[in-house]
Order: sequence, then C-alpha cells, then structure tokens
Amino acid sequence: MIPQKLSYWLSLPLLLLIILQGCHSLTDNQNEQVHVTGKISYNFHIRPILSDKCFACHGPDANKREAGLRLDMAESAYKALEENPNKHAIVPGEPSSSSVFLRISSTDEAQIMPPPESELKLSEHEIKLIERWIRQGAEYEPHWAFVAPKDQALPKVKNKAWPVNEIDFFVLHKQEQNGLTPNEEADKERLLKRLSFDITGLPPSLEMMNRFLADSSAQGYEKIVDELLQSSAYGERMAVHWMDVSRYADSYGYQMDNFRSQWPWRDWVIHAFNKNMPYDQFITWQLAGDLMPNATKEQILATGFNRNHKITEEGAIDEEEYRVTYVTDRTNTVGKSILGVTLECANCHDHKYDPLSQKEYFQMFAFFNNVDELRDHYTAIDPTVGTPEGYAKKPLIEITDEDVEEILSFVNKQKQDTNRLIVSVMGEMDTLRPTYLLERGVFDAYGEEVQPATPESILSFDNKYPKNRLGLARWIFDEQNPLTSRVFVNRVWQLFFGKGIVKTAGDFGMQGDLPTHPELLDWLAVDFMKNGWDIKRLIKQIVTSATYRQSAKIKPDIQDVDPENVLLTHSPRYHLQAEFIRNLLLSSSGLLDKTIGGPSVKPYQPDGLWEAATAGGSNLSDYVQDHSSNLYRRGLYTFIKRTVPPPSMLIFDASNRDQCEIGRANTNTPLQALVMMNDPTVLEASRVLAARLLEEEANTEQILIKAFRLIVCRMPKKEEVNLLSEYYKHQLVTIKKQNAQKMLAVGEHPHPENIEPTKLAALMQVISMIYNLEETITKT
Repeated sequence: MIPQKLSYWLSLPLLLLIILQGCHSLTDNQNEQVHVTGKISYNFHIRPILSDKCFACHGPDANKREAGLRLDMAESAYKALEENPNKHAIVPGEPSSSSVFLRISSTDEAQIMPPPESELKLSEHEIKLIERWIRQGAEYEPHWAFVAPKDQALPKVKNKAWPVNEIDFFVLHKQEQNGLTPNEEADKERLLKRLSFDITGLPPSLEMMNRFLADSSAQGYEKIVDELLQSSAYGERMAVHWMDVSRYADSYGYQMDNFRSQWPWRDWVIHAFNKNMPYDQFITWQLAGDLMPNATKEQILATGFNRNHKITEEGAIDEEEYRVTYVTDRTNTVGKSILGVTLECANCHDHKYDPLSQKEYFQMFAFFNNVDELRDHYTAIDPTVGTPEGYAKKPLIEITDEDVEEILSFVNKQKQDTNRLIVSVMGEMDTLRPTYLLERGVFDAYGEEVQPATPESILSFDNKYPKNRLGLARWIFDEQNPLTSRVFVNRVWQLFFGKGIVKTAGDFGMQGDLPTHPELLDWLAVDFMKNGWDIKRLIKQIVTSATYRQSAKIKPDIQDVDPENVLLTHSPRYHLQAEFIRNLLLSSSGLLDKTIGGPSVKPYQPDGLWEAATAGGSNLSDYVQDHSSNLYRRGLYTFIKRTVPPPSMLIFDASNRDQCEIGRANTNTPLQALVMMNDPTVLEASRVLAARLLEEEANTEQILIKAFRLIVCRMPKKEEVNLLSEYYKHQLVTIKKQNAQKMLAVGEHPHPENIEPTKLAALMQVISMIYNLEETITKT
C-alpha cells in the first residue's frame, strides 16, 4: 500500500504534471439559444420542440391522443379540429389563424398549451420558431432517419490544404461556417498512443514507438495504421464493444445466477473481426446463421448472439412469462443495436413519439418467437469437474475436439479439457408458434394474431423475403433500409470520438439527438454500403483523417463557442475504457498473457463480494480466484457475473451486461483514484516492472525514462525526470526494510531475490505514481 505521509512528495509531481498536461472540464449541456436564419426546418428546428412538448398527447399513440389532434403528420395537423370544425391546428402561412400558435402563445392558463399541470412550457425562442415556420408555410418533412441516405457531394472549403480525406471536407466546412479553425495535428507520441488504444486496446510497445518516431516518410502514419489493423489484438478490441451490444456474460443473471458456457461465441466474434467479416454477413450469421442454406457449425455458433440474454433458473415460475421476456429482449436488442430505434417503447402501447404501432412491435417479435426453447432445471455440478447441459440452455450445440481441429479452429478449447463444451444457439421449432399482440405487454393477455413483418415507417417487409429471421436479416440490409448503415457507422464514429455524429447512438427516432453533421453521416453510410460493408476500411478512413489526428488541446476562444466540441475542432479527452486500463497495466509491466480466446478468468477481487450477494444454491456462490497466467489476461476475458460484476471495472464505467448497451458513460469519481492507488493488479504491475527495470544495466535516469515511456507512452520532459528522480531518492531514504517487505508482498508473480528490497520498493512507489497520473489513463 502507498504510505500516508506522502503529501508533499506525492502531490508536487502530480500537481506539476497535471499543470503541464493542461486539465480541462467539459459541460454536457449547452443551453445557448442558436439564432436561426433563413428557412426553418421541420426536422431540425420544429419537430424536436413538438416531440418534447406536444407528442405525448398529440403524437403517434392513439390511446393517449387528446382531442383527436395529431401534430406529427401534416394531413392531421392541417385538417379541421374535431372539437371545433371552424378552426385548424395549423394553417400554413397564417400563424394568427393557427390554433397551435394561438394556444402556445396564450397567457390564459385555461387556454395555454401545454397545460400548466403537464409541467412543460415552450420558451419564447421556441414559440417564435414555430411562428416563423407556420408563416413560411409549415412544411412537414419525413423524419430524417427514416429516409434512405443519399450520396453527398463534398462541400467546398477555404482551407484546401487541411483535408486528408473526404471526412475532413464535411468537418472543416461546418467549422468555417461558424468562423472556427481546426487544431494542429497531435505530436507523434500522443497520436500513436491514441491510435494503438483505439485499434488494439493496448499501449504501443517501445519498439513501435521508436520505429514510428524514426519514420519521417509520408506513408509512416498509414503504415502504422495498417500494422495495428492487422494485429490479432484488433479483434479483441472490437469484441469489447460487441460484448456490451450483445449483453454477453458468464452467468445467467437473476437470483440463482449460475455459470454459463457461452465463451466460444466470444471467440467467434474475435475471429470474425480479425478476418474482417463484412458487417452484413457478421449480423446475418448472428441473427439467422442456423437458417442459412446448409448451415455450418460456425454459422450456428454465431447465433449465440440471440441467446446471451438473462435466463432465470428459479423454481415456481411461469415458464411462458419468462419465455416471452427472452423473446422481448431479442426484439429490443435488434431495435437498439442494429436499427437504432426504441422498439421497446411500443411493447405495451403504440410508440408515443415514433410512428411505430404496438402491432408492428409484435410483428417484429414474431421473428424471434419460433425458437425451440426449453428450460433446463438446475443441477449443482462444479464446472471444473463436469459440464451438464444446464450450462447451456436448449437449443444448443456441442463443440468437439474434431470441430476445433477443422471448422472451429478459432475456438480456444484445450485438448486436455475433457469437459463437454456447449453453447446456447438458435433453432426453429418444427411447427410455427402463433404470435399474438399482447395487450399492455402482459405475457398471457392475447390480442389479435400477427404475422412476421417490419415497421412501415422504416421500410415495408417485401414479399421477396421469407418470413423468418433470415428474411429479417435480408430486410435489415436492403439498400433502401434507411437505418442499418447509418446506425453502424455512427457507432464506429463513437468508438473513436467518444460520441457519435448522432449522440443518442441507440435512438435515431423522434426523441433522439439530431446529427451534428448530417451530410457526413449520409456520406459515410452510403460509402460503407458501396464498399461491401468493410469495417476495417471504415476504421482506416476515420483514423487517417485530419479530424482524428488533431491535438486534444483546447483553445480558450473555442471552448466558449463550442464547449461540447460539436464542431470537432480538437480531439476528445476522456479516460480509457475499463478493459483498456487493465490492458495498460499488464502490457506495460510485461505481465500480459496474449493468449487469444478461451474461458473467462477470475483475477484479483476483494474478498466476500460473491458470497455476500448470493442467495445460495448457485455454482457461483464462491469466488475462486485464478492463478498463474490466468491472472494476467486482457480485460476482455474477465469473468462477468451479472449480479456481482467485477468491481474495479464497474468503477471505470464497464457494463454489467444486463441488457444491450451501445455506449458507456464516462465518469470521473474518487473511487477511480482509489482503484488506481490500491488495486492489487496496479501494485503488482508496479512491482514487476520495477524489478525488470532494476535488472537492466541502466542508471536511475534511464530507468525512470523507460518506465515513463512504457506507461505514459511519451518521452518525459526534463522537469518530469527530475521530479521522479527526487521522489525516488526520497523513497530510498524513508522506506524501512521491514516496510519494504510488506509493500512487495502483493500479487502472485515472483520477484527476484537478488534485488535489495528497499530499492525495489522505492522504484515500485515511483512507478505506481506514474500509473496514477491522469494522463496515463486518459485518451488525449
């Protein structure tokens, strides 16, 4: 543990380094009213107001509609009012004859809309926008996200020297429209760190740093991008995001929360990303691989995506209630992750904001309602001894040694492991299960029978497609589907910039945020489709752009104008993902086990967490920590028990995998500092790296420089080296031998006995402090 009496020596270098790296804070809310000139757009100016303030009572949900008035459609907004046929809600060109304008601008509490009891109120700015829109003709537009994207011409820019590729023309054009300019390019060291973590989830090696710094060729940057994209670590990095999307976990959830053996599906995801499987194939196999003609075992394994949801193993439950819950989860996950719409809002009633009816929800539900799904009763068997079918719910597949030698060679199944390796997958029933609209979403309140179909407002389900999951997948990738490509390129953008062009990456509907760069989003979506849904190509476009390469420094004048960096005038700054922080510790210290795939592992964790949160009867009631190389696997492979997720990762905003998540929060809390100061993995990494450096033939300054480069990924400044050196000398004097032995007694990795304990402990403290720098765990 770090001694308490370090207030001066610890705070001084920390303070100086924080000042040197330029801390800043960003606000999540920009409340300034934008002065709108020219033509008022329904999509970009008016619909967001109506959606927030009016659609709950005057929107798509017929059950909640007041006075028969619907304001989300022109024909209903223009027609005579049911309660007063002589009046109209909106009269194009005539605000003074439009009841909507008269009611929202009224000062009479009996007349004003929204009514005072709703606690909603339009601002003067919003009222004036609506008045101008009506005066200009009250022209309605179809929702932008429900119109197929069109190829966009590159906008003209003044600074023709800055753009590197097409992305930059769209970004620079918007900056120039607002009188702003982009940042200078980040220095090579920070750029390489950013690039390496973004593409592989790992810090760059010293060898890579030296090679990149020495390469002054025009192709140097592109060469390093290609090298990182070809690394097998790329697939592991991309899989981290897909585990959140797919709600992957190593336990079933709910009270019993038993073990499940779904990890071979995770191995397939890594494999699919590394071989650059086109996105349309990647999704089609996961939704309907079992329905492909002459489906292979790999295609069937891919459908584990649909079975990653929580499953109960409790007694005395209604089996049908939970079966409906599982089908609902699959339906909602497809809506959120692939289509970017909140289908779940139409489970109990017509969607209040988007043109999605409850009937259409259950027509989507029908695609997933014909699974031959049986509940296995729990059998208490230790997973290290045998693997009962309870570890994978039917339908399932068994993966044999022969499979691993042939078609499933990417599955990391150890030959000496004689346990049955089984995975939950999809499989259709022999006969069609009827699907009914469920009144109020209640599992046994059957309404009218429905057939598989899709929401008309997105794209009608053509008869050329079979009415099953394979047909759904083909509909999803129909070139006229307005959402699929947009949603995915937006989410990839989010991976590299912290937030998408559409900030609400899982909601492209009426209540979602508008795209900050709509033309860029459409250009990327069309280009992605035209080029075979090539994910690596898309990523290369993004990371080779001048937009991505900008410095993270924030100019004071730009901070005032654009506090949320909507105009992308600098690179974003936020802490690394939880898994990547673990990767950094293990990789920089030399502890990382680079084995790809295989079962999840249980690293260090505070005692008693599982035991305190388990009701009993679960085969995961006790946390049995792993040892040896399993302690040093990438964060991707950390065991996820849904009811008790890994605490250190959760503190850094990792998902507990209860449901589909398409983006994580990025918070800063004191608990994160406590993790970095006290977690055994951090302290062990500090000790191991210290020992390795002390075994090298180098002086103190060389050791400190190398440690700093391995961890922070840049050369330290002279002042920083001096501070670290002074701190090291101070530790050598103040640490007593017996305290040194206690400090070194952390972690299971052995340390050489030929190094004097006080010297090792002192350097361990310095390295621990470097790990605790804000810059270390921050993307800049």
